[in-house]
Amino acid sequence: MTDFADMIQGYHRFRDTGWAQQRERWDELKDGQSPKVMVIACSDSRVDPSQIFDVSPGEIFVVRNVANLVPPYEVGGGRHGVSAALEFAVTQLEVPEVVVMGHASCGGCAASLSGAFDGHAPGDGGFIAQWVGLLDEAREKVRAEHGDGPEAKRAMEHEAVRVSLANLRTFPFVKEREEAGTLALRGAYFAIADGVLHVMDDEGRFAAA
Repeated sequence: MTDFADMIQGYHRFRDTGWAQQRERWDELKDGQSPKVMVIACSDSRVDPSQIFDVSPGEIFVVRNVANLVPPYEVGGGRHGVSAALEFAVTQLEVPEVVVMGHASCGGCAASLSGAFDGHAPGDGGFIAQWVGLLDEAREKVRAEHGDGPEAKRAMEHEAVRVSLANLRTFPFVKEREEAGTLALRGAYFAIADGVLHVMDDEGRFAAA
């Protein structure tokens, strides 16, 4: 398994190959960035958006967190990491597209569906429970339709994408731009087992790209 020492060796390979081969690209990026897409993805180590979409440095602005979630717009209390990144991407970088990408075998969605950390204290799963609490309504919907079997897990993972897209539209600066036609919101889902990307249509259904 890779540890930090292995990562340093990887860095040296990158310096000798990838960085050197894209030297002109890095020269362009040293003065700023102008990505066209923001991707909100899960922190899961198996679903790196840059690898899945095969993009070069500077092409996508990425935020990753447990279960690829976007909280609803709110201005009081707490630290708003996802909201700050969204605001920067949309109002400062002026990206024309935001993609929420869920994935199969998502631990955060599984935690929501099972309620495994409900009532736990911070440091013992409490932070996880509070975060995936954003999916509480979706969990009840999925349980009512699918119980808690394999179909429920995938349904929950799809719902996480839909919930985040709905929450994106609660941000005034997102809603205004979407209505003006200068910003498009998209949903996607990566199936780890077969490597297939599924894209969400306007009806909220997922189909292989």
